[in-house]
Amino acid sequence: MKLIYKSHRFRIYPTKEQKSLLSKHFGHCRFVFNRFLNERKKKYLNEKTSLNYYDNARTLTELKKDEEFVWLKEVNSQSLQASIRNLDVAYKNFFNKQNKFPRFKSKYDRQSFKVPQNVTVEEGKLIIPKFKEGISLNLHRKIEGKVLFATISKSTTGKYYASITCEVEHTSFEKTNKQVGVDTGIKELAILSNGIKYENIKVLKTKLKKIKYEQRQFSKKQKGSRSRNKQKIKLALVHEQIANIRKDYLHKISTEIIKNHDLIAVEDLAVKNIMKNHCLAQAMNDVSLGAFYTMLEYKAGWNDRQFVKIDRFFPSSKTCSSCGWIKQDLTLSIREWACESCGEGHDRDLNAAKNILKQGINILSGCGMQPDIKQKQGEALPLGESATLEAHPIASGVGG
Repeated sequence: MKLIYKSHRFRIYPTKEQKSLLSKHFGHCRFVFNRFLNERKKKYLNEKTSLNYYDNARTLTELKKDEEFVWLKEVNSQSLQASIRNLDVAYKNFFNKQNKFPRFKSKYDRQSFKVPQNVTVEEGKLIIPKFKEGISLNLHRKIEGKVLFATISKSTTGKYYASITCEVEHTSFEKTNKQVGVDTGIKELAILSNGIKYENIKVLKTKLKKIKYEQRQFSKKQKGSRSRNKQKIKLALVHEQIANIRKDYLHKISTEIIKNHDLIAVEDLAVKNIMKNHCLAQAMNDVSLGAFYTMLEYKAGWNDRQFVKIDRFFPSSKTCSSCGWIKQDLTLSIREWACESCGEGHDRDLNAAKNILKQGINILSGCGMQPDIKQKQGEALPLGESATLEAHPIASGVGG
């Protein structure tokens, strides 16, 4: 048994008065985030110094005493502080080169705010500060463990949700003594080194006609009109359906892979770079490889599995999984090929999955160091041992 954090999203149904108060929470938290982001930018530009969470928190306390900003007291003070905390985390992620520089929030973005404390669910109602009478929610599953915090959000379709995060006792999957390499693609979601293939459900493609129709209707509506706003919601509903179906499928597949294997090796794809390719962006957006990898990684951590990412420049498709010879001129259009060294025939994706697994084992047996692969045309890659030319620490770590 181990303690993990789990979040479950529930639909909530606020009254008219509660919707008004929720809107104030969304707006006030957005104001706090944007104001202190602006202050940090000015501080750096003018004085080449930075502000931290405590600096901003003290300023917020003084700000609420000002008659001009007394309206900030209308909402939960802890939610305002959580906005500053989110800004602080965004800044740290930027300076640690984990994300882009934080940007100002817009009222047209997804609306949300965090309730960091005093969250309870009683008799089918969500109890949070400023909402003591409770907000009705659809409790479609039992809440287990200790409730830590909640995030209240409003979707582009006008629906309200509460994502409740709990600390729960989790029993890890039983050991299987099995290892697997996972190659991902557009045609198939995942190709495993043992030959199993998971097809992509082309949700976006099957609903593309519906999206195009709704988009055409939207473009015909007059800007600012009620009919345009209604059409905008219709279009958002189609996208929401696609996202829900895709997410459900990814959860099922990722859980199955984690449950059946103790070691999972994947290729560290540059998803953002692939999205820049207009030929692949549509298909890549449909399969959501980034979300799939994230699920594999955190579920591996939950279940004491080893999860390792292979360097994106490792020639997994071009390398013969039998002898290590590299076919440098292998193009994307070639799906099957034969090794010119040993004569072994290969399915491109299955061969890549086998090489990913071998390289993952090499990394784990090589003190956590990963090679920079720079082999020349036809040069054999030593798959039986660590092929380190220029070692560097693996970025993701092992074990989730």
